Amino acid sequence: MKIIIFGAPGVGKGTQAKILANKLNIIHVSTGDILREAIKAETELGKRAKEIVEAGELVPDEIVAGIIKDVLSDEKSKNGFILDGFPRTVNQAIILEKIFNELNIADVKLVKLDASDEIIIDRIVNRLVCSTCGNILNKNLVTENFNCPNCNTLNSYYKRKDDDEEVIKRRLKVYREQTEPVFNFYKDKAKMIEVDGTNKIETVTNDIIERLN
Repeated sequence: MKIIIFGAPGVGKGTQAKILANKLNIIHVSTGDILREAIKAETELGKRAKEIVEAGELVPDEIVAGIIKDVLSDEKSKNGFILDGFPRTVNQAIILEKIFNELNIADVKLVKLDASDEIIIDRIVNRLVCSTCGNILNKNLVTENFNCPNCNTLNSYYKRKDDDEEVIKRRLKVYREQTEPVFNFYKDKAKMIEVDGTNKIETVTNDIIERLN
């Protein structure tokens, strides 16, 4: 199965993508994770992307598109994939369509998670991320000398710089102006599913799988 998961920052795309990838035995392609790894490693790509990401802006298409094509060309994508974080603009959607054509990828399904800006801002402001495995938890669940429930690493949770409230508001503004039109681009090109992203994680997952089937 080939899926693009779509929605505003903080709506739960990453969480659902990981769960769906596991349940459907497909790979999770997260451009955000790839870029964060590059930033952490201070690679040339990471240095270029760091300032852009921390300001809440979009990373240039030429940086992201090459990564996507390489991953989708790999043998590990044979069973399918769930693409998380790309495309974020109509131009990226056009680029991705060309990549799909070049790689003979068809029958792609689009999943869109919906939530209000108020709920998204509250989620992001109060979230912490495990530096080892990327697991996300509400800060109220992370105590002193806390072991990550996913990878068991001690005291690994931190707040991303791009999770500052002002940066979040800027990211949401960018999303409304540049990313929401992508959904319209796919209206006649892919099966589209819209799901309420404010429900419990398990409920959202079940809704998506039911709609996909």
